[in-house]
Amino acid sequence: MAYVDGFVTPVPKRALEKYRTMSRKMARVWRDHGALEFRECIADDVKWGKRTSFLRAVKQKSGETVFFSYVVYKSRADRDRVNKKAMKDKRVAAMMDPKTLPFDAKRMIWGGFKVVVDA
Repeated sequence: MAYVDGFVTPVPKRALEKYRTMSRKMARVWRDHGALEFRECIADDVKWGKRTSFLRAVKQKSGETVFFSYVVYKSRADRDRVNKKAMKDKRVAAMMDPKTLPFDAKRMIWGGFKVVVDA
């Protein structure tokens, strides 16, 4: 069964193009190493919830939007293999300086998920 890494990331609106450029490069790397899908989705119908929401989860600040992103793999083992290779890829290393990232990585949320319904 497939495996998915999911991400919720706050991105300053002024950095959208830089974020998209970085994401396209990351997608190429992950796909080159075996990821099946790589999706970056910008908030469109996302509201500030009373108790929980994507916006609350990342402590959205004024001038930011939120991305929901995911990468699909064949399996957990394949995900671990792909991520290990991708993180060693020189193309990724060039983008990982926290000072130049187009988002606040400290407020990014991520995790791995087993697929239980694939319709």
